[in-house]
Amino acid sequence: MADSNKILIVMTSGPETPRRCGTPFFLAAVAAAMEYEVEMICTIDGILLLKTGVAENLYAVEGGKPILDFMRDAIEAGVKVYACTPPMELHNMTKDDLIPECAGLVGGAYLISEGVKADLVLNF
Repeated sequence: MADSNKILIVMTSGPETPRRCGTPFFLAAVAAAMEYEVEMICTIDGILLLKTGVAENLYAVEGGKPILDFMRDAIEAGVKVYACTPPMELHNMTKDDLIPECAGLVGGAYLISEGVKADLVLNF
């Protein structure tokens, strides 16, 4: 069992840098399997990974599995993946654009408060 409780992963990488998109979800799944409480907040271009039709057609490496599969592995392990609302406006997205795997919407204040409470914050 983990000595600390919470890991927050802030995902800013998006479809323009696909090779950066699988590892954060893989690490989140590993941390959850190690019994850490793990939350991911997708912000800036990372929000685009939660848009329907994006992650299922995005690959970190040619011939690899889709980023959506990395996301689903993390979620199945217990990771909560949230969409940050300000970049949704930036990318002209609404809640209806989000994949069903998204745990919900959060704002900037939530990101800050959870970052302060977390034992570890990772940024990708």
